Amino acid sequence: MATPNPSYVSVLIWMLEAALFDGVCALARLFPVDSVSDSGAWIFRSLGPLTRANRVAEINLRIAFPQASDAELKLLLRAQWTELGRTFAEFVILDRIVADASRLEVDGEVRLAAIAADGKPVVFISGHFSNFEVMAAALLRAGVTCQITYRAMNNPYVDARVRRNRFSYGVRLFAPKGLEGARELMRAIGRGESVALLNDQKFNGGVAAPLFGVICHTAPGPSTFALRFGIPILPLSVQRTGPGARFKVIVHEPIRLENTGDRAADIETGVRRINAFIEDRVRARPTEWFWVHRRWPGEVYRRR
Repeated sequence: MATPNPSYVSVLIWMLEAALFDGVCALARLFPVDSVSDSGAWIFRSLGPLTRANRVAEINLRIAFPQASDAELKLLLRAQWTELGRTFAEFVILDRIVADASRLEVDGEVRLAAIAADGKPVVFISGHFSNFEVMAAALLRAGVTCQITYRAMNNPYVDARVRRNRFSYGVRLFAPKGLEGARELMRAIGRGESVALLNDQKFNGGVAAPLFGVICHTAPGPSTFALRFGIPILPLSVQRTGPGARFKVIVHEPIRLENTGDRAADIETGVRRINAFIEDRVRARPTEWFWVHRRWPGEVYRRR
């Protein structure tokens, strides 16, 4: 989040970044959707390996696939930069992508329609798979009333533009912050609204549970909500079907948690099951995850 009293230098930098964002958006809209996607892939594939984030991605890949050879890891690194570039470039034209029904299919649309018709809430969870933004569009298209959460960007000017971009295809976002944010989500569930959260990033102070055999910290929110209200966790994932900007959103089997009375143990069970889901999806399509994030504790990266 932005600092309460930013310096003039910070504001100037934010304004320059926002101007750059506007320029990129305007340029992207001059070209066909797949050309924009291809351009993003080429730029990130060319420049990504030169950044510090490339080392983070390499370490993450070695954690997840310790038996992979250097040649295999090199191919995975290149492919994940290609995917990341497509995703970033597609964001600025996502309204055009979701407006084209041929670019977004849903495997399990009947299940979403049943949730919309039933009016009972669920906790949607997913990870940063491929172009994860299209999952929100799939929920809206199915008529599901849902609080779609996100982390606000540090630059408030760019954040406002990002929100406006998402509003253009119907997504209304909620950025939960601290205890009051969690309470607002619980109030939404109490009103019969579903909530959607990405649950695959580092959460300091979260539940310690394994991911690819290495302990990491994960936000307990989805499991907490599911247990408190006795509702299911419904995992979603998205795959790029290609060529270009074409996707399939998959609605997976629900995760139902048992309330044994041991709250801490039950939440940990939920977190472990969610981590197992994330791990399974990553193993199935390893090039489509957000590898440049420091998912594991800092000492893991320092040791390597």
